[in-house]
Amino acid sequence: MTQLDGVFRREWGPAVAALARWSGDLTVAEDAVQEACTQALQIWPAEGMPANPGAWLTTVARNRALDRLRRESARPGKELAAVYEQVNASGEGAELHPVRDDELRMMFTCAHPALDPASQLALTLRLISGLTVTEIARALLQSDAAVGQRITRAKNKIRKANIPLRVPPPELLAERTPHVLGCIYSVFTEGYWSTGGPSAIRDELCDEGVRLAGELCSLMPGNRDAHALAALVLLHDSRRRTRVDETGALIPLDEQDRSHWDRGRIARGLEQLRLAEGAPGTYLPQAVIAALHATAPSWQHTDWATICLAYDRLAEATDSPVVRANRALAVGFRDGFPAGLAALDEVADDPRLARANAVAPIRADLLRRAGRLDEAVRWYRVALEGDNVSEPAAAFLRRRLAECVTS
Repeated sequence: MTQLDGVFRREWGPAVAALARWSGDLTVAEDAVQEACTQALQIWPAEGMPANPGAWLTTVARNRALDRLRRESARPGKELAAVYEQVNASGEGAELHPVRDDELRMMFTCAHPALDPASQLALTLRLISGLTVTEIARALLQSDAAVGQRITRAKNKIRKANIPLRVPPPELLAERTPHVLGCIYSVFTEGYWSTGGPSAIRDELCDEGVRLAGELCSLMPGNRDAHALAALVLLHDSRRRTRVDETGALIPLDEQDRSHWDRGRIARGLEQLRLAEGAPGTYLPQAVIAALHATAPSWQHTDWATICLAYDRLAEATDSPVVRANRALAVGFRDGFPAGLAALDEVADDPRLARANAVAPIRADLLRRAGRLDEAVRWYRVALEGDNVSEPAAAFLRRRLAECVTS
């Protein structure tokens, strides 16, 4: 079952995107792919997985969608079923727009300005990445009910407003690009730091985020923010294999074996960073931070001064309390842990951090490093009581707690 779940997650986005392009209906596409996955669960364990599971799922889903259209052919617009069947048989109807990837096409579709940004992101994460409503809620720091309602309203609006499921003309691409960048980064982030399930890393989502970032750079080679995002995900992903041990337990950055970092990905990330020079968005300072970590010869030789400068720029651009909380940790390494704790105090009471559970683990880490173990124990316990703590993160916090208790 675990293997099949990974296959379904990997193939969900491409299948839904292909079916949406073919049928013109998001609900039809999503329902058909879900039915195909259910059928696969019934057949594959006995008969074996096909050589190309994605093609199998897409074909079965298209047949299910066509059956549905045929059943509804008595309703107004009954000619649609015949049109879809003709396209299916002839293989015609190829997309002529320069976007070659169905998932990127879907991302630009979901970025329609008629949808509010939060609904755009939730809908894309559901349709493209196959994230469950609960996983999306965790990623967006919202309730399951709120996310479910957003997705339903967005799909209904697309249907009722007859929003076309296609890429906008070239002159409109730029205004939708920030959303697409955000969605790609959310896909990668959910893979790199999974918010649900027993595994800290979901490889298929990491791979998908890296791939989609590269596709967007190919589509828009002059967009510096796209190159900044590509640099960011590549540089982070270079450390993926060293982030967990053989048991799946998290390994913090200062304990990772740098000799096993992916030097090819680092080189590609640094090249993308060069192409991103002068990018106006928030991905460039994040990529600079990732590059400084990736190129430091050791943890002790990390350039914390420049990292803090990058955090300063990021904080100015985003006004994010989470960014400022993470900056406090960098300040601790640059100026000493008491200084880091003082920087954390400046943002700790921001109400926007209430759902993020960001302050307690950072405070606990700074206190531990400062040798104030009794205080660290208390804050590790506070961190473990948070609502948004994944099981791998909780296991890591319990490990740190035990180290402080026994020291």
